[in-house]
Amino acid sequence: MSQTPATSDTPPLTVQQPLPLAFVRGEAVLERPEDLFIPPDALEILLEAFEGPLDFLLYLIRRHKFDIVDLPVNEITLQYMEYINLMQEMNFELAAEYLVMAAMLAEIKSRLLLPRSDIGVDEEADPRAELVRRLQEYEQFKQAASNLDALPRFERDFFQSHAGVPDNFEPYVIFPEVSLEELVLALQDVAKRARDFTHHQIKREQLSTRERMSQLLELLKNHAVLEFTECFTLDEGRAGVVVTFLAMLELVKEKLVVITQLEAYGQIHLRLA
Repeated sequence: MSQTPATSDTPPLTVQQPLPLAFVRGEAVLERPEDLFIPPDALEILLEAFEGPLDFLLYLIRRHKFDIVDLPVNEITLQYMEYINLMQEMNFELAAEYLVMAAMLAEIKSRLLLPRSDIGVDEEADPRAELVRRLQEYEQFKQAASNLDALPRFERDFFQSHAGVPDNFEPYVIFPEVSLEELVLALQDVAKRARDFTHHQIKREQLSTRERMSQLLELLKNHAVLEFTECFTLDEGRAGVVVTFLAMLELVKEKLVVITQLEAYGQIHLRLA
């Protein structure tokens, strides 16, 4: 903006400076260079893309809010031919089906312009009927395809996740330590169940702790992991439970057997050291 000098009687005039066409390396360019060459196909903008002549006819019907049942062939033909001429002027190659549709519209228009005879002749079929039927079918299939495309699609709207571990992965499990209190509680549970299997004994059976230790070791050789309750024979009564428990403690003391527990208050297991 600049101001011109003014006299004492007239107010100063404001003059709008010309806007630059562009900025090149920070300098404003006010006039287009005379040797500037712009190719005719340097910029192309496609506003609409049609899948075929029926798709374009539906676009014209919706744009002008025509009734598809009572189709105004004259106006549709004019609009269609204007589009064909525009594409030819822009050097676009038109598919043969567009030209076939143009010929069909011209034929329907000419048949509508022919005079009709009302004497002894049944009412002729509407020349637009076949085109209207094809347009209605195409519109139904296009709407169905649009509804299907709106559904969630695998690997487009949602994806399946995959989680893997390396081949050399070895899980490291930390087993909680088994306290003496938990062993006593487990023993109490076994003794309570053994009480239900007690029977009248005529002769006292001689139970050996060393022999029971050997039996437990033999049992663990056949089973990698053994539950705490599986080490007891309930038919032997309370004496058998006590001897087995003492044998188990001796094996742990001699570091021949390891007692583990996967989780707090969980099942107690025995395995060879």
